[in-house]
Amino acid sequence: MTEKNRPLMIVEDDLALQKQIKWSLDRFDSVTAHDRASALLQLRQHLPAVVTMDLGLPPDADAVSEGFRLLEQIVAFDADIKVIVLTGQNDQSNALRAVAMGAYDFLAKPFEPELLNLTVERAFRMFVLQVENKRLRSLYQPDALSGLTTRDPEMMRICRTIEKVASSKATVMLLGESGTGKEVLARGLHQASPRREEKFVAINCAAIPENLIESELFGYEKGAFTGASKTTLGMIETANGGTLMLDEIGDLPFHLQAKLLRFLQERTIERVGGRQEINVDVRVVCATHQNLKALISEKQFREDLYYRLAEIVVNIPPLRARIGDPALLAHAFVRRFVQEQNRSSLTLSQEAIRAIELHPWPGNIRELENSIKRATIMADGPQITSEDIGLKSDTSNDTNASFDLRVIRDNAEKTAIITALGRVNGNVLKAAELLGVSRPTLYDLMYRLGLK
Repeated sequence: MTEKNRPLMIVEDDLALQKQIKWSLDRFDSVTAHDRASALLQLRQHLPAVVTMDLGLPPDADAVSEGFRLLEQIVAFDADIKVIVLTGQNDQSNALRAVAMGAYDFLAKPFEPELLNLTVERAFRMFVLQVENKRLRSLYQPDALSGLTTRDPEMMRICRTIEKVASSKATVMLLGESGTGKEVLARGLHQASPRREEKFVAINCAAIPENLIESELFGYEKGAFTGASKTTLGMIETANGGTLMLDEIGDLPFHLQAKLLRFLQERTIERVGGRQEINVDVRVVCATHQNLKALISEKQFREDLYYRLAEIVVNIPPLRARIGDPALLAHAFVRRFVQEQNRSSLTLSQEAIRAIELHPWPGNIRELENSIKRATIMADGPQITSEDIGLKSDTSNDTNASFDLRVIRDNAEKTAIITALGRVNGNVLKAAELLGVSRPTLYDLMYRLGLK
């Protein structure tokens, strides 16, 4: 990136001083603003890497409140932007406060043009280094959530949450409909944690008969019951040092909930038929599609156990609520099943993609996966049709409750871009053609809308 590739923004209400600063920084491609509103507009339109700004802005140029509000909004928009605050000689306290809020540096007025140029150049270099560092880290750092395919903003936020809590010991509860990818997220949590080299053990509380689940969870001693010919470790003990996933925790029998609660509190277990307490160090992740609070009110689930399990709660949206994901996942499943079944090249027709986008998918990702698998087997030609998937073409309307034109435009652009990227399987060039814009324009829009 050169100085002309990404503009510098100058925020100054004194037009004479504004011209002087722009003249001093003439080798940079500068845009100017005189107040907070115009600065935010220029920020969104030009995405400057560096901003120089005065804290005293209209409507009260003698105070600093408007300047600090603008600084806060710039940092919230993009923390990588380097903000250089220009202050009066006797305004050091405000300058230090600005740095504490996220400003890169400050200079006192009247400034030396050479010093201003040097500071801006250093800020540009720091910006470039940080962007390059993030790019390299994304290339070489293994992705713990590589099993998850999504472009939906809410799912991306959930991924960031999983990455944040992975290093802690907090118990995580994953809530969502069946087939939304709860186990994929649980495995991603394990892979991103310091326990990644240890075992990940998953047990489905709804799939094991009630008379067996206690011994499956806690293990049993030799002779504890008929057929117990040897001491056997339970799932909790097997996961020692690693991660234990309790899937469908809402189906855990009520009489076992107290024993699980004691384990979570004491981190010790007793095998069935045993009297010895065994220390176990395990990270617990639980998941369910049920409404646990409703089960609590019906006296089917212990309230104290719920709050012990719900240290971190992650609500996973259904597939129908994920913008662009149905088509994106469909492309990924087609590639996988074509390879597994040794079929020749097979693609989704545009009519099939449209049908996939409109279908509500009550069975979520699992239903979509099974539908695509069946379609890759049944398709006769080189393209999968909506009939192959078992869907009908339809039309639907979308409404937007917001009357803020800027919000409506941004939401519409974001939805269109995510949908287009999903439809063309993430190919930016094809998405740009579909949207009727150039590839650089699409990259700029993606950056501005936070779709990096």
